[in-house]
Amino acid sequence: MNSRFLEACYGEETDAVPIWLMRQAGRYMAEYRELRQHHGILDIIKTPELAKEVTLQPINAFDLDAGIIFADILPPLEAMGLDLEFVSGVGPVIHNPVRTVEDAEQLQVPDPQDGLGFTIKAVEITAKELAKRDIPLIGFSGAPFTLAYYAIEGQASQNKLGVKAAMHAEPELWDILMNKLATLQGNYLKAQAEAGAQVLQVFDSWAGILSPYDYREYVKPYTQKVVKIAKQADVPVIHFGTTTSAMLPEMKDAGGDIIGVDWRIDIDKAADILGDDVIIQGNLDPAVLLAPWEEIEKQTKYILDKMRDRPGYIFNLGHGIHRSTPPEQVRKLATFVHEYTKK
Repeated sequence: MNSRFLEACYGEETDAVPIWLMRQAGRYMAEYRELRQHHGILDIIKTPELAKEVTLQPINAFDLDAGIIFADILPPLEAMGLDLEFVSGVGPVIHNPVRTVEDAEQLQVPDPQDGLGFTIKAVEITAKELAKRDIPLIGFSGAPFTLAYYAIEGQASQNKLGVKAAMHAEPELWDILMNKLATLQGNYLKAQAEAGAQVLQVFDSWAGILSPYDYREYVKPYTQKVVKIAKQADVPVIHFGTTTSAMLPEMKDAGGDIIGVDWRIDIDKAADILGDDVIIQGNLDPAVLLAPWEEIEKQTKYILDKMRDRPGYIFNLGHGIHRSTPPEQVRKLATFVHEYTKK
């Protein structure tokens, strides 16, 4: 495949900086909103042809260098036996959260093909379609801590004390739950690669609520397990967390060929911290895409100039696209990144 994104993932010289955007498929696009009028989000995720359609929507609309399969980090919890619902105005809700050792012991660790076969199939058919255009597909999963957060809290919470209480005071529960999550997520990523995903990303969306000590002691070993299993597929792995500037060395040590960086640190400072032996991805603040184009261009140039001499650098946002982002700004951004860095 003739792909600047894959070349960058392997640290090779590229003709221009590659760009893809987290949540590049979704609710900011009119095509997606039209589809959602007829289908629930879980219905789309669990119907491979629909997941493929949504994955391709931004590829059809913008000059992006990779697709990312349309899925969600939480269906693996459902596959393990938790009752997952996406509630309007609330978000994801787990109706039977994990609160005891017995709860954790009852969780299943299914074969990904059994519990998550719909996404594996979506990866297979989408990768084949994208291959015709020389565009690689990214598969992904949540990291064990982020899934443990939802499994224990039941839904997004204000104080996040439930997951921390389990982590600090319930070592048996914590180890059972995190080991099961790590095993399933590692195998799930590996299955996506075997189905055709050329790159994998591990999202640790809630790792930023932790201290570096807690991450190192209670989380990193399980993330390392995920990456180790996923790497058996012999494809590059991206490791991304939000609000994690203070623990970038620990995240690097947890594993990943590419480290995603959010906007809360200058990209060149993150690169200095991480060293030369990993690829850097990031890190425009998604809110900037709501600004006038002149501001978007200024901040994009700032990032690109800082990373001009960094082999393998991949442009992305520091997290997902906001739902109110004008699609025209995404179109102009993708074109600008390529034109500004063209060699």
